[in-house]
Parts: sequence; structure tokens; C-alpha cells
Amino acid sequence: MSGKLLTPCPRKILVDTDPGGDDTFALLWLQSLVKQGFAEWVGVTTVAGNVSAELTFASACKVLALGGFESVEVGRSVVWEGGTIGDASEVHGIDGMGNLSHVLSDSPRQFAAAPYADDMIIETLESAPGEVTVIGLGPLTNLAAAEQKRPGILRLAKEVVLMAGAFNVPGNVTPLAEFNVAFNPEAAVAVLESREDVVILPLDVTRKLILTVEMTEAIAQGYPHLKLAQFIHQLGQFMSESCLGHRETAGINGFLVHDAVTVAYLFYPETLLFRRGWVTVETDGNYTRGQTILDRRHGTKSFTNAFVAVEVEAMNLLGILVDDLKRLCSQRITEGVTV
Repeated sequence: MSGKLLTPCPRKILVDTDPGGDDTFALLWLQSLVKQGFAEWVGVTTVAGNVSAELTFASACKVLALGGFESVEVGRSVVWEGGTIGDASEVHGIDGMGNLSHVLSDSPRQFAAAPYADDMIIETLESAPGEVTVIGLGPLTNLAAAEQKRPGILRLAKEVVLMAGAFNVPGNVTPLAEFNVAFNPEAAVAVLESREDVVILPLDVTRKLILTVEMTEAIAQGYPHLKLAQFIHQLGQFMSESCLGHRETAGINGFLVHDAVTVAYLFYPETLLFRRGWVTVETDGNYTRGQTILDRRHGTKSFTNAFVAVEVEAMNLLGILVDDLKRLCSQRITEGVTV
């Protein structure tokens, strides 16, 4: 043995997202990792969820431009009108970005001219089978639509990683259901049935990830003239006030960076512990629609379909996130961005 460490190629990433304050932090974290050479964008698809399809598309374009990724292709949400719950603008702001979208430059991209997300997912996975990791940060409408249009397409992904579900903790949109699943439970079922190794990061771990105002303030203070750093702190302030108002953080002045845990799983897996199992989703119950269920009985099981995160090293994860966001700010200055 040579004793040399292997240097793998950057992981190819396609993100399906509905920005969303926590989605925005996940997107910024990924931007830092791309610039460090650990990840490669192959596309972003947007989905209606936290706010409307038009707004999630606009937000994703602005966040990508903020980090210098204007060339990354962005897809628009498939049309779906089957929902029974509303959006989450009361949590994330009317624009999904803490009512801060006006401080970011407008994108020249046009929603009506963008490719539909399901077509983009299909094309991306067929062009590089077994190479692209799909990260789902929002309702699973787009992924399910791609699977319905091209059965078996999600099997061509290297991995499917989802922020979704609640198992041993209360839901955040009903007493039992997490937002991404509850928004479109049938889509969640379709994705879970698409392969045997879906990775699920549920509220059970994300509720432990409270990024404090002090943490985002440290980023802003380190780069007082950089719009990116100030935006990170301003969004952190808004989301912290929102989480306090919704009693999500036990009085801690911070906010839950739910979606960022998907990035930690892929690039800092030592911060998480998983359980293998069979996950189902309730689609019919009057009070339980959208509930995710993990079968913990000790009977013999002939089939499992998921890895579910059950523990997280919260402070280590948050410390790494803050460090990588600082690296992103530093990289932007190195690239000549001075404001």
C-alpha cells in the first residue's frame, strides 16, 4: 500500500428546492463546497412549496448569482394543483427569503422560458447514469413527476437524499406531518417506491440544528462590506425571529437550518447516525395525512427502502457550516467581488 489518500472526483449534484430560508443556507453551503472542489453543480430544479413556483424559481436564480453561479441551469416546477395545505410564507417571508429578495440583483432568467423540472431531471440522470446525486429540499412533486413520466429514472441517480418526514417528534405543519411530505404525500410515496436506498433526514435530527444569530453575525462582522455576508446575517435574523414566533427553538435566538443537513450527510457524514428500515407515508387519514412511519418491529423483513437519520452531532455540524460560509465569503473576495 502506498499510504496515499484517494482524491475522489467532485460529487455531481442536482438540487430540487423551494427556497425557503433553510433552502437558501443549503444552497450557499453547496456553493462553498463547489468552489473548494468537492462538488459540481449539474443543475437546480425548483418546486412550489414554501412559496409559489414563480417565487422559488426567482429566489434560486438570485441565490446562485450571489455566489457567482449564474451559469447553473435552473428548472421550473411542474404544474400541480392537488395540495390541501398552504405555503409557508408566514415562516419564510412572502418571497421565501425573509422579504430580502429586493436586496439581491434581479436575474435575467425568465420563469416562462425555463425548462420544466421533470424533463430536466430525466435528461440529467439519463446523460450520466449512476453519477448524479439528487438532493430534495422541498415537496417531492418534481421527483415524482419525473418518475411517473420515465419509470425507473430515479434509479439512475447515484443517491436520492431528502430532507423529509418526522418519526419520533411532532410534525411542523400538522401534529404528525412534516411540511415537505404533507404538501404532497402521494409524491413522497412515489419517490420512496422508486428505489431501496433513499436517504431521509427528518425533523428528528433537523430540530437540533439551531443556527444562532451570533453565528451569522460573526460572518457579517468578518466581511462588513460584502453583500453575501450581510445577506446571510439579515436572513438569519429574519428566520430567527420567525422561529421564535412559532416557538420552534425553545427560546434560543436562532433558526432551524433543516435543509442544510442534506449537505452534511454528503460531505460530513461523520456528524450523523442512521437506521435502515422500511418507511411508508400515510395518504388517507383525516388527521394523519403526510405522516411518515418507520417499521421498528423485530419481525423478519424481506424489503427495506430507506436510511433514516436518527442522531446528529449538532454543534459540530453547525460549526462546519459557519466555517464553510466564511470560506465562501473569502472566495468571493478572491474572485474580485468587493461589495
